[in-house]
Amino acid sequence: MIVRIRRCQWLRLAPWRLAQWTFLIAGLLATAYAGFSYAAGYLYQAYEIRVFDRDLAHQLTNSLTPRYSVKGAQARVRTGSLVGKIEIHRLGISAIVKEGVDGRTLDLAVGHIPSTALPGETGNIGVAAHRDTLFRNLKDVRQNDEITLTTMAGTYEYRVVSFRVVNPSDVFVLSSSEEKILTLVTCYPFYFVGNAPKRFVVRAVQVVDAPSSHQT
Repeated sequence: MIVRIRRCQWLRLAPWRLAQWTFLIAGLLATAYAGFSYAAGYLYQAYEIRVFDRDLAHQLTNSLTPRYSVKGAQARVRTGSLVGKIEIHRLGISAIVKEGVDGRTLDLAVGHIPSTALPGETGNIGVAAHRDTLFRNLKDVRQNDEITLTTMAGTYEYRVVSFRVVNPSDVFVLSSSEEKILTLVTCYPFYFVGNAPKRFVVRAVQVVDAPSSHQT
């Protein structure tokens, strides 16, 4: 009789134990995947920044013609191709910028938003990145923070003038402009779990009309 009671109790508990183990394994797999993705992104950025800095130094040392030029750039830039490097020193942000905002690009880099201006052009340069990776520290941005956008054609300096929270449908933040401006976009709230409902937008203006040339 005691054996039967214990067997019945085990049978009643079995589905719960199975569910517990299922959730535990799923949680461990999700954590492992998130950790792997973060590590892969970090290693990718470290490698790409090292290559970019090396190529830039090589170009400067040998007085080579820049591989990137503004004229006709929109027609030549392809998804995944190099645009440059963005840095916000006070926030500890330093990341390679690639063309496109598809999932693969944003998993590894800051993405230049297609159809927006490119560095060196008059207009609104739009870039985007994930709030929990490359743009994680953007939550601490302040007015007058300095942003540097470096390309093979020159270095462009910007100063933050505003930041705001908008809806995903508020695409006016990427509208063209007669000024040289830079717009950074990421999801909001920064600590939201899942697909965030808002967008955090930082607007900066170019502080020097001509870029700092890499040529000697």
